[in-house]
Amino acid sequence: MKKKQGTVVRWDGEKAFGFIRCPDIPADVFFHLRDFTGPAKPQEGLKVLFEDIHVGGKGPRGLSVEPARNTIITEPPAPPPIPAEAQLLPRSQPASRSRSQWQKRREERPLWVGLGLIAFWLLLWLVGIGMGRFPWVILTAVVLVNLATFYMYWRDKDAAVHETQRTPEEQLHALAVVGGWPGAWFAQQILRHKTVKQPFRLIYWGTVAVNMGALLAWILWPALSSAPAA
Repeated sequence: MKKKQGTVVRWDGEKAFGFIRCPDIPADVFFHLRDFTGPAKPQEGLKVLFEDIHVGGKGPRGLSVEPARNTIITEPPAPPPIPAEAQLLPRSQPASRSRSQWQKRREERPLWVGLGLIAFWLLLWLVGIGMGRFPWVILTAVVLVNLATFYMYWRDKDAAVHETQRTPEEQLHALAVVGGWPGAWFAQQILRHKTVKQPFRLIYWGTVAVNMGALLAWILWPALSSAPAA
């Protein structure tokens, strides 16, 4: 099969797929990183040679994608060597080190916030069970809901990579609000999925607040309802 020539017009490094535009094919051609052979990863604007196939109604897909001949994939330039006299000058390593540590702490802060909320959520369940507000069997249902939520995130991530039927965001939020938000949080961290889209993130944290508030209110309701009126 004679290869066609095109240009990479879109490349998503996080999801490891992109699209090639070819004048001989009316639609952009989807390709995955595993279909690419070359000295480096693809990048937008790269001229490539490829074979195209059509699978069902999903549109064209590129196979055996490789850089076109006489095409050079540019790599980030290496830093210039430091002159010998400059090496004798005092270095500002402590400032750079403190800045990198500050950035690291800033990146880890959401992680600790999420883990702290999950720990508090588990504590609420244990307190509710101890007070007789929930039966012990409820823990089995909670585990199953969170496993199902993690699976739905994984399936949506896989569908995004292979451009198949996606899971509606309403279903992901519904699972979160009924108690599956910790599974959703772990899926976001492990799969690196649904971590950028701000509207989705805002609704997700809203489901966390609703779930935590409803759980806390159910535990405290006997004490609040029996309190004497002022």
